[in-house]
Amino acid sequence: MNSHKPGWSSRWHETSFRVRYQETDQMGVVYHANYLTWFESGRTEMFRGLGFAYRTLESLGLLLPVTSADLQFKSPARYDDLIAVYARLTTFSALRVVYEYEIRRVAEEHGEGGASGASGTRKARPAASEPLPGELLVSGSTSHVWLNKEWKPVRIDRAQPELFRAITTALKEEEGGAV
Repeated sequence: MNSHKPGWSSRWHETSFRVRYQETDQMGVVYHANYLTWFESGRTEMFRGLGFAYRTLESLGLLLPVTSADLQFKSPARYDDLIAVYARLTTFSALRVVYEYEIRRVAEEHGEGGASGASGTRKARPAASEPLPGELLVSGSTSHVWLNKEWKPVRIDRAQPELFRAITTALKEEEGGAV
């Protein structure tokens, strides 16, 4: 089965929450390293939105560590801001995965379900090309490689062909629904 070519993008998947006090520094803004944690939350929830959990990958003997991370800071998030983390796949192959992210400050009305401060609100955006709501704070990407439990590179299509087909099918179904 063919993997998605570089440059292809899935739909944006959203998770939203409020900035917690402990995530801010002495200047009252979110400490820069916390954005990487938010990226992780975004990709975990995005993957869950496709019907898969990272825990399942690990139980199958697969690991997906970060091999590189890139962040561009535009504006700081502050305590109690309502934040949306948008994540999407730009590359999915038998060897590697690349995610793209946007972290945005969103209006209270946008939060519907997350506006109360509840964490973990997940939504899927209709299309990769649709403009995202809110003020862009941070954008970036992470690259990952498929490994086995011995930390050796593996081809997921050979190590877990059923999982590879299931993920590819979920991505194709999502792509078919994109505008």
